[in-house]
Amino acid sequence: MTVNKLNNLTKEIRSHEQPLRAKLIAHFFQTGKGQYGEGDRFLGLTVPLCRKIAKKYTHLSQDDVCILLTSKYHEERLIALFLMISHFEKTKDKHVITNYLNNVQYVNNWDLVDTSADKLLGAYLRDQVKDEKKISATLLKLAKSKHMWSQRIAMISTFAFIKHGETKYTYMLADELLGHKHDLMHKAVGWMLREAGKRVAPNELRKYITLKFRDMSRTTLRYAIEKFHPEERAVMLAKR
Repeated sequence: MTVNKLNNLTKEIRSHEQPLRAKLIAHFFQTGKGQYGEGDRFLGLTVPLCRKIAKKYTHLSQDDVCILLTSKYHEERLIALFLMISHFEKTKDKHVITNYLNNVQYVNNWDLVDTSADKLLGAYLRDQVKDEKKISATLLKLAKSKHMWSQRIAMISTFAFIKHGETKYTYMLADELLGHKHDLMHKAVGWMLREAGKRVAPNELRKYITLKFRDMSRTTLRYAIEKFHPEERAVMLAKR
């Protein structure tokens, strides 16, 4: 472990702490008791600053990155994910994905998931795993877990496939997660359905909505049809 490098990174991160902004961000990410981000702590750094800092430490070992990912501070976990993405995009190292999946409990807010899932797990499954059954099994294992962030990772990972014209995993996971109790998952499912329709096949999405209309929350439907013609959207939402 390169202690000095990791220490230098954490010192630089904390030198940019903004307590007032941290309080505002904590409120935005719902960190109160019983909320989805309960107990999360912030330093008040902006996302662009976190990206800028991460670019200076791409030489950090993956062991150190994993240590950073366990930080109690949200921004340090975000920077760790930026570093994992950078390393994986350069090396295609499967160990990065193993480390990611072994530490999903620290990828514990929607922005952390949405920053990393398709660029890490999604990209790995699409580019390096040729067995469709293994891809499905990996995604479904996460989707069927009782850990909401793992479920969201599964759903957002399918974005990597959508970007290359593949939608079957998106619809497969939508089937699994349509009945989820949390609004954050309704949004994630709706978002991926929208992208599948927008980027690949609008009529496929229309058919899916027709089949699953009664199973969709209003939130999922609203997100999914966001790119439809306003009149079409109005008709569909009126039925909900």
